[in-house]
Amino acid sequence: MRLNLRFIIAIVVAAVSLFGYYFNTSKNEVTGETQHVSMTADQEIALGLQAAPSMAAQYGGLSPNAQARAAVQQVGDKIIASTKASKSPYKFQFHLLADDQTVNAFALPGGQVFITQGLLKNLKTEAQLAGVLAHEIGHVVGRHSAAQVAKSNLTQGLAGAATIASYDPNSPGSSVAKAAIAAAIVKVVGMRFSRNDELEADRIAVDFTPQAGYDPRAMIEVMNILAQAGGRSSTPEFLSTHPDPGNRIGELEKEIAADFPQGVPAGLKQ
Repeated sequence: MRLNLRFIIAIVVAAVSLFGYYFNTSKNEVTGETQHVSMTADQEIALGLQAAPSMAAQYGGLSPNAQARAAVQQVGDKIIASTKASKSPYKFQFHLLADDQTVNAFALPGGQVFITQGLLKNLKTEAQLAGVLAHEIGHVVGRHSAAQVAKSNLTQGLAGAATIASYDPNSPGSSVAKAAIAAAIVKVVGMRFSRNDELEADRIAVDFTPQAGYDPRAMIEVMNILAQAGGRSSTPEFLSTHPDPGNRIGELEKEIAADFPQGVPAGLKQ
């Protein structure tokens, strides 16, 4: 009787998780994709604004260089004004962080975009900065954080159901091992989706940068700069927080060639 009850509870938990994921869908007006998300755009914006101060504090707060901060905001604003991102509900703000040792950039849901002084000082051109910011904008308009939350809720729900179903009061150690396996599965699924997010953010950036007047090939230069930075010291945090989807430079080159079969137009800022 107890065994049957555990299985019934596990099935209910799994069913609720699956229904909650597959019946919460929304069409992304920028990418055109139908996504499984449970958060509204307003909730994403509120979450990003709430988390922004603590995230900035982790990197020493905002840079004291007002001119550099203004330059980052200006490039970010130019990309937004020139692309579909301007039609999204998100309120974009671009922040330069004081940390000059960490090489990183990231975006919070809702439009809060950050780049460290450590990454900025390694960039050589405005187009390279535009490439970094456009990639982070891609994560925002792609609703990657909201989609990851939905996926995380699904996989955690399924892992919880598996743990309930496999629990053996006569052998608790076995149940712990199974729970660890379930947790590992959750992590692997999350990593796979993160790689897909990186590819989509790159594709969006390849679209957005030339629309704002920048040469998309500058993104390849950024990848080379990051690789060189990794060769000099430890792996840049950017490459840790943005999982490598494989041959990233090769994927960028294919995307640029597909968008510009006759070659990248002259006159774009490099």
